[in-house]
Amino acid sequence: MTAHTTPWTDGSETAARSDLSLAANAIQVLNGLPHPVLAIRADGTVVDVNSAAESFFEMGRAMMTRHKLADLVPFGSPLLALIEQVLDRGSAVKEYRVDLGNPRLGPDRIVDIHVAPMPEARDGVVILLQERTIADKMDRQLTHRGAARSVSALAAMLAHEIKNPLSGIRGAAQLLETAVGDEDRALTRLICDETDRIVKLVDRMEAFSDMRPTERESVNIHAVLDHVKRVAQAGFARHIRFQESYDPSLPHVLGNRDQLVQVFLNLVKNAAESLGDAIDGEIELTTAFRPGVRLKTAGSSHPVSLPLEFCVRDNGPGIPPEIAAVLFDPFVTTKVSGTGLGLALVAKIVGDHGGIVECESHPRRTAFRILMPMYAARDGRGSQV
Repeated sequence: MTAHTTPWTDGSETAARSDLSLAANAIQVLNGLPHPVLAIRADGTVVDVNSAAESFFEMGRAMMTRHKLADLVPFGSPLLALIEQVLDRGSAVKEYRVDLGNPRLGPDRIVDIHVAPMPEARDGVVILLQERTIADKMDRQLTHRGAARSVSALAAMLAHEIKNPLSGIRGAAQLLETAVGDEDRALTRLICDETDRIVKLVDRMEAFSDMRPTERESVNIHAVLDHVKRVAQAGFARHIRFQESYDPSLPHVLGNRDQLVQVFLNLVKNAAESLGDAIDGEIELTTAFRPGVRLKTAGSSHPVSLPLEFCVRDNGPGIPPEIAAVLFDPFVTTKVSGTGLGLALVAKIVGDHGGIVECESHPRRTAFRILMPMYAARDGRGSQV
């Protein structure tokens, strides 16, 4: 099959067609890979790309093949020098942790680059990009789970050591309230209010210390998201526009419905608060099937597939870079009156379900992404991919 008729920079038209046909056939095979793959001429023109490359550069194949690679990557990118090196030496090279971010794609697009001469071609190369963010996310996820376990022990201690004396303090303040004058009653009321506030904080932390196994079943995540949207639109997000992009064929997830509602309610509430009173505020809920992500979890001897992807996106101002890396740690918050426990609890619940949660934030584009295993019936139906 001859998919292209444009010749290489030099050589006969027949040889060029043969070279490009080989590249096209290779791309068909590589379309199954989750990593971006590009075939490039010596003059930098894009010959062909796989589906992952289209997603990475946020541009369709037809448009990309009308550009040179230099138009798609940052000015002076090390990738361009690597191509020259491969063409000169005729051997493959690798470079790790190269930033291909630009204003269109967003910052911090860190990748490992593999460049090799194109098989049977005189003046072309094949490029494979492997995003570092996937490995980095897995490492951070283990940190999130460790932080959640630390809070579990702290919560159990606080519940025992703090709630009992708080009860005595509140009772004493209520007794004093009946014996003091009007001018001092505001002080006793303040003691009661602040005591109640601390009790609520400890109650929220107790959720981390509950190590009892939860009942799980086959859960339709779309029903969960619809319920969360209705709750949000009836209260804290009534002024915000919601968009939905669901995969109707998505398999069910093995989970606890109430806990999953809590997870997405926290994420949607955070998104709504980041939008504030913005007149163009929008929250997008999406679901998709993404085979290929696997994670080895505690108690499992083999990596577990996490093909179910659920996202909560907003067009708010984004998360400050200085807290992005510790966003799921306890007591980290950007809110004046926040406790910093909401996202830590989200990380714990998702981790208990065998999944991972991660955030990617840029101005006007913040996304919380959850990857989870799908429900597998006892008879083997719906087994993990």
